[in-house]
Amino acid sequence: MEQQYGPTGTASRPALTYNGDGGTYFGILILNALLTAVTFGFYYPWAKAKKLQYIYSSTELDGSRFAWHGTGKEMFKGFLKAVGVIAALYISFFLLMKARMIVPAFIIYFVGIIAAIPFAIHGSNRYHWSRTTWRGIRFGYRGQRNEFILLFIKEMFLTLISFGIYGSWATVNLRTYIFNNIRFGSGEFRYEADGGDYFMMNLKGYFLSALTLGIYSFWWQADMYRFMVDHTYLQHEDKRFSLRSTATGGEFAGLLIVNALLTIFTFGIGYAWVQTRTLSFLMSHVEIEGNVDLSQLSQTEEEYRNAMGEDMADLLDLSII
Repeated sequence: MEQQYGPTGTASRPALTYNGDGGTYFGILILNALLTAVTFGFYYPWAKAKKLQYIYSSTELDGSRFAWHGTGKEMFKGFLKAVGVIAALYISFFLLMKARMIVPAFIIYFVGIIAAIPFAIHGSNRYHWSRTTWRGIRFGYRGQRNEFILLFIKEMFLTLISFGIYGSWATVNLRTYIFNNIRFGSGEFRYEADGGDYFMMNLKGYFLSALTLGIYSFWWQADMYRFMVDHTYLQHEDKRFSLRSTATGGEFAGLLIVNALLTIFTFGIGYAWVQTRTLSFLMSHVEIEGNVDLSQLSQTEEEYRNAMGEDMADLLDLSII
């Protein structure tokens, strides 16, 4: 593959390639939808497993495809546990409401939901990454549940009492904790960013989007994607493999406008092609800077089969991965 040179003068090349096909993906989604409907939702874990297996097997790094080894059976067990927790919260809420204990009902419900969010994020990352491999090298997540829950509570509290202003720092701090605990075999991911920079970028994006009646939002989207990618790197021994986004606001505009038109004029049927186009775009606009030799990575991570956090994240509609 032909090498290019990044702004630092180091060799760079495309990091990822997505080879998925919209038609094939559409067939998977349709079959998943039908089986989920006729089983009254119980097929959902198997549906998600099939979708993830296809997406990962269609993603290529350095000439080799990824693989996702999660199973419907594993996720079904987690699904039942997650449904049980959510159901218990709803039942407690309605019983307390029926007993006219309105304030305790809302307190227990909202505290329960808020407490479930960091648990879901932690569990989802631990399960999802442990079931992901590339050339047989397993990914992993080494974050500690209690440590992450305390960090999440602190960051959300500071965001709340600052009327949302601290949100940029909270996002960066939570993202830093998660990224810094992701392993790619013997390689360690790192994320180094400043909440103040993220705040100023979002402040600029908000005002310019308002002044341009939303037109600048595409450039804001590109800035947010670039901020996440450009502050991420992979550390292996004494080598550091940096990531760099090449996506521009104009390219984001083209992607999102076409996606919106495709969704509208196909009445949602084009969703498979929308997601395929989006994955292909995002992956093709990430480059690795430096002399990368991923063959030096060795196996260090273990399997983790408890998928409760993964399913809890879905039920709470948290886009974690």
